[in-house]
Amino acid sequence: MEKRINGHTGLLALFGTPVGHSGSPAMYNFCFQHDGLDLAYMAFDVNIDGMKQTLDTVKLWNLKGGNFTMPCKNIAAELMDELSPASRIIGACNVFVNKDGKLYGDITDGVGFVKNLAINGVEVKGKKMVVLGAGGAATAIQVQAALDGVAEVAIFNRNDEFYARAENTMEKLAKECPECKVTVTRLEEAQKLAEAIGACDILVNATSVGMKPQEGISLVDTALLRKDLVVADTVYNPEKTKLILDAEAAGCAKAIGGKGMLLWQGAVNYELYTGKEMPVEEYQKFQAEQAK
Repeated sequence: MEKRINGHTGLLALFGTPVGHSGSPAMYNFCFQHDGLDLAYMAFDVNIDGMKQTLDTVKLWNLKGGNFTMPCKNIAAELMDELSPASRIIGACNVFVNKDGKLYGDITDGVGFVKNLAINGVEVKGKKMVVLGAGGAATAIQVQAALDGVAEVAIFNRNDEFYARAENTMEKLAKECPECKVTVTRLEEAQKLAEAIGACDILVNATSVGMKPQEGISLVDTALLRKDLVVADTVYNPEKTKLILDAEAAGCAKAIGGKGMLLWQGAVNYELYTGKEMPVEEYQKFQAEQAK
């Protein structure tokens, strides 16, 4: 890797804390090298109070772009020069590009999720969707689905600090995407959840339930899973959550795990950085070889 870095190499980076576990540098640097691009990607541990100075430095050093992870996504959106529609509605930003000293922010969690559905043969336009959760990923999915023409989004979340966020998302989408019907209901209301799942086309778990160490748990009664239902999860560790295993056992139309969402989000970011499609298949082969 060192041999290809020179005085003209363009720099991109991930900002947030912690970042030491991130797989983004390995993924993007592999893809840059594969495509013969004179770019390098690094990760910097930055907290909220360091973000203004960080972005001033990004402009000073002319970084080409990068990503933001927790807890910096919201403050990043406030510090961008321009935002995508989804990023503006959500008030968060996970990717940026530097165009002649102006920073353009976007959020691609939802784009990656919708792209992963499409890769698996599922289109969201005109469909009814139930989304469990109201955190960052859940909100991005709800907003992107509405922007992409989903007919209804039924949000279910526990009566906690994120419930107000779900209500705020509903109010924003009423203005931005009035053709999309959005409702917010407490997850504890089991009967309403059952009715919503019974009437929807796509069921999405966008909570951490199912992730280690909660891998044996699902928020959905198996009796609610049916053969014409598409079930998707945002959790990618384990690769198949209990919800996905239950959906497969029930013979659901599709059972789609969260690993693909992560991959396609990265691919969308790559295209924003380079204007090129990410060499996804080659990177997947590289990952498989590394895992041996």
